[in-house]
Amino acid sequence: MLRRTGAAALALSTPYWLPKALIALRVRVFARVNGPEGVVVPNADVGPEHFAELYAHPAANGRSKGAGLSDLFWYWLSPGPEVHQEHLEPGPRYDAVARTTAAVLAGTSADLSAAAARCAAHVLDEAVPGRVALVRLRDLMMPVWADFFHGLVFREPCPPHVRRLIVDNAEDVVNSLKNTRLRHMRRRDRLTRYLLGRLAAGEVPHRLPAELATPLDRAHYLQGTFFNTAVVQMSEAMAHLLLVLAEHPDVQRRLAAHPDDDHDLGNVMNETLRLFPLFGIAHRITSADIDLGEGVRYPAGTVLCFDYPAYHATGHTDPEVFDPGRWDRISLKDAHHIPFGVAANRPCPAWRLSPLVMRAVTREVLARFTLHSAVSHTRSIPHRAPCLLVARERTAPRRLVVPALAFLRLRDRWEDVGRSLLQLALGSWMVADARRLRMTQAWFAAHDTQGRPLGDGPTAGEGNAAVPAPGCPYHHG
Repeated sequence: MLRRTGAAALALSTPYWLPKALIALRVRVFARVNGPEGVVVPNADVGPEHFAELYAHPAANGRSKGAGLSDLFWYWLSPGPEVHQEHLEPGPRYDAVARTTAAVLAGTSADLSAAAARCAAHVLDEAVPGRVALVRLRDLMMPVWADFFHGLVFREPCPPHVRRLIVDNAEDVVNSLKNTRLRHMRRRDRLTRYLLGRLAAGEVPHRLPAELATPLDRAHYLQGTFFNTAVVQMSEAMAHLLLVLAEHPDVQRRLAAHPDDDHDLGNVMNETLRLFPLFGIAHRITSADIDLGEGVRYPAGTVLCFDYPAYHATGHTDPEVFDPGRWDRISLKDAHHIPFGVAANRPCPAWRLSPLVMRAVTREVLARFTLHSAVSHTRSIPHRAPCLLVARERTAPRRLVVPALAFLRLRDRWEDVGRSLLQLALGSWMVADARRLRMTQAWFAAHDTQGRPLGDGPTAGEGNAAVPAPGCPYHHG
C-alpha cells in the first residue's frame, strides 16, 4: 500500500520536478556534444559596470567566423544565414545591408503606428470572432506582424495565402530555436520562391544592396531580416507583454482605462523587456586583443557571450519582481537595460520602430479584450503564452474565468513535462546535426568575410567538411 501511494505521489508530482531536471540534463548534453566555448559576461572579471563598455568595444565586432556556436545559429536561421543581417561580418556588406534595413523600417511615428493598428485590428477581428477564446498569444500575434512587415517591404496589403507562407516560415524558425520542432526546409523554401518571384517581377519597391550579388541572396536577405527575425521577435515581444498584462489585472485595467497614457505603457514595456529580454545571450568574436586593464585581457578570436538576463538583473532593487513603477525612480540612461543592444555594436535595427508599433497593437488588443492567464512565464516562453480572451464589452464572469485559469495552469504543468522531454531529444539532435554540417566553417572555407569566393575552393553548402570547432554554451530553454 505504501509503495503504491509513493508511486502515485511521485507520478502526480512529476510536473513540479521533471521539467527542471530535464532542462539541467539538456544543458549537460549540449555541453558534452559541443564542448566548452566562449566567455560569458558579466563574470568575476567583468562586472555589470563594465558590461556595456566591453560590448561596445570596437574589437568586439565579429559575428560568425571563428565561433563554432555560429554553426547552430546558421542551421536554425537557414536558408541564407550567410546574408542574414545579424550574422554578417563587419565591413561594407554589413553597412550596406544595415542601411537598407533602416530605410525599409523608416516612416513617421504616426504612419507606423497606424499601420500596426490596422494590421492588428484586421487579424484580431478575423482570428477571434466570438466573445470568448482560448489562444496562444504568440500564435495570435504572428499574422499581425506578417501583415505589417509585408506592408513595409512591398508597400501593399498582404494577401491571405502570402501571410500563411510568412507565418509558416516564422513558426518553423522559432519552433526549431525553442527545440520544440525540427526544422522543415521545404516549408521555408516556399517563402523563398515567393520572394524570388516578386524580385524577378520588379515588385520590391526598395533599392536592395549591390553587395548582395544574386537574386537568391536578395531573397534570403528579405526572408531572414523581415520574415524570420522581425516577425519572430515582434511576436515574442508582444506575447511577453500581453502575458504580463494577463498576469497583472490591476496593470491591465489601468492601461485599458487610460489608453493614451504613453508614459505608463512605456514603463510596463520597459519592465517586461527587462525581465524577459528577447535575447538570452548575444555572442561577438574579438577581431583584436581587448585590454580592459587590471589584468583583464581577451585575445583576438575570443568568443564573448553577453548574458542579457544576468545584466538586466543587476543594479535593481528586487530584480525578480515585476515593478513598472521602478522606471519612475531610475533613469533609462543609467539603468542596466539594453533590450535592443548597444548603439556602438550592431544595435537592433528596429530599436525605434518596436516601441511605437508595440504600443499601437497593445491598445488594439486592450480595446477588444480582457486577458486572463495562470501559466508559467519564462524568457524562452516555449508554451507560446496560453491565454483566455474575453470580449471587453462583456464582464468576464467568475464562473468562467476561475475554471479556465485552473485548466490553463494544469495543462501548462503537464505540457511542460512532455515539452521538456521533446526539447531534450530534438535539441540534442539538432545540435549534433548542426555540428555535423558545419555550415559556417564550410562557408568561410570558400568565401572571405564579405562573401567573395576565395578562388577554386570548395562550394559552401550544407554537408561540406571542415575543421572541427567547439560549440555552444547556451541554455536553450
